[in-house]
Amino acid sequence: MDELLKERYDLAKDRIVEICTETTVKPDFLDFFQNMAAFLEKTAVILERDEEKLSKIRDIPLTEIDEFPDHPFKVRDDEDMAQLIESIKERGVITPATVRQKEDGRYELISGHRRKRASELAGFDTLRCEVVDLNLDEATILMVESNFQRSQILPSEKAYAYKMRLEAMKRQGFRSDLTSAPVGQKFSVEQIADNSTDSKTQIQRYVRLTNLVPELLEFVDEGRIKMRPAVELSFLDEDSQRDVVDEIDLNDATPSHDQTIRMRKFFEEGKLTTEAIQAIMSEEKPNQREKIVLRGDRVRQLIPKNIPISQTEDFVCKALEHYNKFLRSRADRDSR
Repeated sequence: MDELLKERYDLAKDRIVEICTETTVKPDFLDFFQNMAAFLEKTAVILERDEEKLSKIRDIPLTEIDEFPDHPFKVRDDEDMAQLIESIKERGVITPATVRQKEDGRYELISGHRRKRASELAGFDTLRCEVVDLNLDEATILMVESNFQRSQILPSEKAYAYKMRLEAMKRQGFRSDLTSAPVGQKFSVEQIADNSTDSKTQIQRYVRLTNLVPELLEFVDEGRIKMRPAVELSFLDEDSQRDVVDEIDLNDATPSHDQTIRMRKFFEEGKLTTEAIQAIMSEEKPNQREKIVLRGDRVRQLIPKNIPISQTEDFVCKALEHYNKFLRSRADRDSR
């Protein structure tokens, strides 16, 4: 609390106490002053809490802040990052990052990874942080919750974030299995779903994605493989998954949901060989080869921020029309 404010508060409180003990004070005035005394007591508690919180906010050297272990969210040097850098250059870090102090005296970043990266690129040596007293599991849950507020999250990021949170909750004593639920008891998956836009089933599907090899998971991020086929592939072992990757590269075609269901069935029956995968993947699917796949993150970087997602296709088509006109114009000019 500010020293001058504290001095004035103490003087006011002492005077009110004196007034409340005087026998000449009328009852109405006495009630007023007693209410005022109670108000000042509550104000003091609030101010002390604010002071305690402020005492935990400090500027920490970037060299003393470590990344959160196995942090699942990617920090991209994209247009949003460029805007954040300019904002930090002009106004500094408005919302402090959140860190916890480790046993070795260094700090572990819980939330604020983009702010840390932007501060580095902006040329700052320190990052404004709030230091919180949390164990690793508590920090994991807070890390996932804070990063889920991002506007764009890849399926792979959600997958590992949900898995990390479920594991942390399990270590804290929450049940994470999905069978034989006592009446009235909620599992950790259900608890997460209650505060998420994803259903319990969808969360389970995301967690299954963590069993995919990196190449297949990247296909999911790019939108080349949809969620349900990806979940079926997650039940295959690593060798079988890599055979699927090879066939995707060779045929320039991704498996349908029906094909992945058959692959999983063959695998569970011990019949999924490399030849079986080749036979399934070589089946002709309508418009598979004619389908054009564009990487969403790459395309989005080229589209102005004021264009909503729903208008992305129209914007891309108009841009291609203009580019085709430019190519025709240049060809006509070169032919003269």
